[in-house]
Amino acid sequence: MKTTENYNGYANYETWNVALWIQNDEGLKALACEVAAHGGDYSEIAAMLRDELDSTTTPDAISWLSHHLDHDELNELLASLND
Repeated sequence: MKTTENYNGYANYETWNVALWIQNDEGLKALACEVAAHGGDYSEIAAMLRDELDSTTTPDAISWLSHHLDHDELNELLASLND
């Protein structure tokens, strides 16, 4: 991850919150692992959550599509899930 981490190891609260849910919700983690295994990235997961599951926010009300999210960090997280 980047060396400019500011919130619990992430760029900001929003990125941390999304990463937290992806890592700790069984269904989201399974989805993330599947997407990552096929070379997908975080934007693909966000689109699937919005379009297929009609989910627009984390349970903490952070938008899956927030412009505050650091997609590079979330993509690094996805890559690490299948290691």
